[in-house]
Amino acid sequence: MLIGIDIGNTDITFGLFQGKKLCDTFRMRSKVNRTSDEYGMFILDELLYKGYSKEEVNAAIIASVVPAVNHSFTSGIIKYFGVKPIIVGAGIRTGIKIKTMNPQLTGADRIVDAVAGYELYGGPVITADFGTATTIDLVTKAGEFVGGVIVPGIRTAAKELSLQAAKLPEIEIRKPDNIIAKETVSSMQAGLVYGYIGQTEYIIRKMKEESGYDKVTVVATGGLGKMIAEETDCIDYYDSNLTLKGLQIIYDKQR
Repeated sequence: MLIGIDIGNTDITFGLFQGKKLCDTFRMRSKVNRTSDEYGMFILDELLYKGYSKEEVNAAIIASVVPAVNHSFTSGIIKYFGVKPIIVGAGIRTGIKIKTMNPQLTGADRIVDAVAGYELYGGPVITADFGTATTIDLVTKAGEFVGGVIVPGIRTAAKELSLQAAKLPEIEIRKPDNIIAKETVSSMQAGLVYGYIGQTEYIIRKMKEESGYDKVTVVATGGLGKMIAEETDCIDYYDSNLTLKGLQIIYDKQR
């Protein structure tokens, strides 16, 4: 069994695979100061709770955008499962060509999303991941990752708004019934949600114009991606497990 691990700025997401089949998922909060034992025990406890044994895990692959946790996390996998994880990074086979100015600095999460988008939905494809940061990237018909945009995620923007404006509260992220809101909380919700819908549509439209592609498949993922995808015609598919699927695809390419 393969365990795919996506280490993000807010959450660490785990996917358990038998071959290409995603059998189970679970997650934990990202926290820089955990030890290798804490990581290892958490994963082991979750596996046992879900009815798996540690002996079933014979491979692991990690995509991380939080370098500070990588050593402890990798050590935990090795210590508790006897498996040395594959780390998504420079020199790894992905099946796509990274055509950015400095490929080594391109985020592992963006690469994994791009691989999954291209392999599962074909090219050209735009992947939009709505996480702590929102990333929207283009892969050409020939399988070239040519770049994209990074903007603050919806929750990140909401948190910063409440921190910087003394009279604005922390809010739940949801779409209000009307964009012309009548009070502060729904005004903030309208600005964030409708603003991100408009931002997403504009970025995707400009990407299509700049690339010269009239038809591009657009795939969204990430915690709030479903809400955005449901509110715009510019997104063709929402795939909550796109990143985990990309990890499994990349793992297969190393064999």
